[in-house]
Amino acid sequence: MAGSDPDIVVLTAPIDRADLARLVARFFGDMVKYVVDVRLGMVAVGGELHADAEQVLLATGSRQADLWGANYLPGRGRDGCVEYTSLINISPARGNRTMEIADDGIRARVRELTFLLIGEGAEIGE
Repeated sequence: MAGSDPDIVVLTAPIDRADLARLVARFFGDMVKYVVDVRLGMVAVGGELHADAEQVLLATGSRQADLWGANYLPGRGRDGCVEYTSLINISPARGNRTMEIADDGIRARVRELTFLLIGEGAEIGE
């Protein structure tokens, strides 16, 4: 990352481990919030609220209907590193009435992009 180390980073390629460690430490210490554009295959990582990352993606041309929020928890392995929960996921118009992503296909896409761009739950160094 160049410049002033932004609080939210948009990914189309895998994140640098040092950048991920910085974003995890920045707000929560043990996890980082992120938003996935399931259509464009982009991820916005960081920020205090999922809505912050959501706004960054909307400003880059993402469509609201394609955005889903989750949390990444490093050090919990492949099976425990993704929480599919966010306030931005509450969307009756998209058939999702709770904070958790209900659609198995969307969950699979979020997981795929998480593993590709953020990681698979390995420990990160500080």
